[in-house]
Amino acid sequence: MERVGVISGAFVMEKSDLIRQGGKRRIRNQYGDALVVENDRIVFILRHGDDPDDYILPHRINHQANLQALQDLGVTEVIGINSTGSLKTNLRPGMIVIPDDFITLAATPSIYHNKAVHITPSLNEAVRQKLITAAHDCNLDVVETGTYWQVAGPRLETRAEIRMMSHFADIVGMTMAHEAVAALELGLPYASACSIDNFGNGLVEKPLGMEEIIAGTRKNADMMMRLLKQYIQ
Repeated sequence: MERVGVISGAFVMEKSDLIRQGGKRRIRNQYGDALVVENDRIVFILRHGDDPDDYILPHRINHQANLQALQDLGVTEVIGINSTGSLKTNLRPGMIVIPDDFITLAATPSIYHNKAVHITPSLNEAVRQKLITAAHDCNLDVVETGTYWQVAGPRLETRAEIRMMSHFADIVGMTMAHEAVAALELGLPYASACSIDNFGNGLVEKPLGMEEIIAGTRKNADMMMRLLKQYIQ
């Protein structure tokens, strides 16, 4: 049976018996170590690790090792489940965006070190359309296109940065663009489903803090798990 690769945070895993009951192991490859949970349908990457006392911050994630592990385990396509902040007031927490493009001005990790390879970054349209169909089948509030702006992290954005980014993108996060680039370099079809967990700093009057972001991510985890289950069916 063909398996789907899924890269996500811990909150989605908490909601899924499908994932919790899988076998957990560490995979070592030429780029480093990756923690995977696998069963006969999914190979799940814990993007931030499984130890709350050793949380892997966004700028420390080894995207090359994670994607290489998925390729070595024979997945045929990869889904990113990404937590994001909204850059537009009409994109509210509790909605899902399936981005069709992204921006990152931070240095992008590459699997190539001594070879001149210049890819044209993109998200896989076939996987994107399957995510959109799965979201509609679950009656989820989904936006079918959008631009994801990746910041370096781990700090949040200033109000001025959010104002600037809102002219060019719809959602902001710290991981998806790097996953997409590493996947494309390895020839793995990749697309992302992004939950909107909060408004960007300054977009609404209420000040933004990590407590709000974590609460939004936990609240949306059930929704994202429904989407994932529908996708793999």
